[in-house]
Amino acid sequence: MKTIQTIALKGKRVWVRVDFNVPLDKARNITDDARIRGALPTLQYALDQGAKLIVASHLGRPKGRPAPEFSLSPAAQRLESCLNRKVLMAGDCIGPRAASLVDGMADGDVVLLENLRYHAGEEKNEPAFARALAELCDVYVNDAFAVCHRAHASVAAITRFAPVSAAGLLLQKELDYFKKAMNDPRRPLVAIVGGAKVSSKLAALKRMLEKVDRIIIGGAMANTFLKQTGIDVGKSLVEDEMIDEAGAVMEACARKGIGLHLPVDVAAGDRFDPEAEMRIVPVTEIPPGWMALDIGPETSRRYAEALADAGTVVWNGPMGAFEMTRFGRGTTALAECVAGLDALTIVGGGDTDAAVHQAGVTDRIGYISTGGGAFLALLEGKSLPAVQALEAADGGAAI
Repeated sequence: MKTIQTIALKGKRVWVRVDFNVPLDKARNITDDARIRGALPTLQYALDQGAKLIVASHLGRPKGRPAPEFSLSPAAQRLESCLNRKVLMAGDCIGPRAASLVDGMADGDVVLLENLRYHAGEEKNEPAFARALAELCDVYVNDAFAVCHRAHASVAAITRFAPVSAAGLLLQKELDYFKKAMNDPRRPLVAIVGGAKVSSKLAALKRMLEKVDRIIIGGAMANTFLKQTGIDVGKSLVEDEMIDEAGAVMEACARKGIGLHLPVDVAAGDRFDPEAEMRIVPVTEIPPGWMALDIGPETSRRYAEALADAGTVVWNGPMGAFEMTRFGRGTTALAECVAGLDALTIVGGGDTDAAVHQAGVTDRIGYISTGGGAFLALLEGKSLPAVQALEAADGGAAI
């Protein structure tokens, strides 16, 4: 797979697919520009090499039609500030409006194309749409790891029509860190898996059984495991149809000698509400009608012990309803623990990313992945369609 550093860029039209799917408030102000800042190394590298820089992204779900509320214009303004140079905003991502702006570019100019998802061909991976995108470039660069698990035109089909295709710096970094963690880890390798549902993480859990030394389970998905052991978890969220699968994971861990850590106490609430009455109770004493909304302090202490000698930690999913402050203590405690480890620590997933930021420890995490779905797909052992497309364009084998 070619990388951006291996290609001469001076004077070339370099078309970079980024992920500027940033959160906006009601006034369309960007509330978190982490995704824009994450793309800056690749964009600045292209500019330093004398490229004509064309930037492309999606934003939200406009359903294949132009919609002002999904315009990338706020991202253009923020990118202009980050790069400290003028960013021209195209009225479209293909067609005369985009072409005329690109045709007038000089070396060092920057154009941000309008939302790719204004066209239905993007999500349908239509060759005609991909060809129209590719006509704007001499070099195509994919730096949007967060959408690499989707076979969309701007990350997959476009590689069939672009003269040259390559990976950007952020995409390279994402893949390199994942390989370090899962293919050649410093041991013990500990996986922390949280979030709401076993069903959404089952494939990843099964794949991890081939790789890890320990698994720590938290969040609402832990309730399914606890119920499988015969514990009455009250009205806690449980996937009853996944109880047998949870049991199979537990049996596999026992058979393979993998340490499986489940909560021993929880912060229970009488309802799912920030103002709910809360009690810290053992998992065997959740009051009838109450629900487990966070791991408890004894569980936090035991999880810290299980992590103490870790060489590599991969974390996906919070330990509880961290969006409610009173039920976020377990996730915060875990984030602080992970941040203090002498280990390679990798965090993936939007909620986990948000929790780490909320805990104020981002500067002490080894790597925070920019892609929840793509990160989970890699954990499941899947190949990413966009990476496969880059590999095919270079005549190599996909990961």
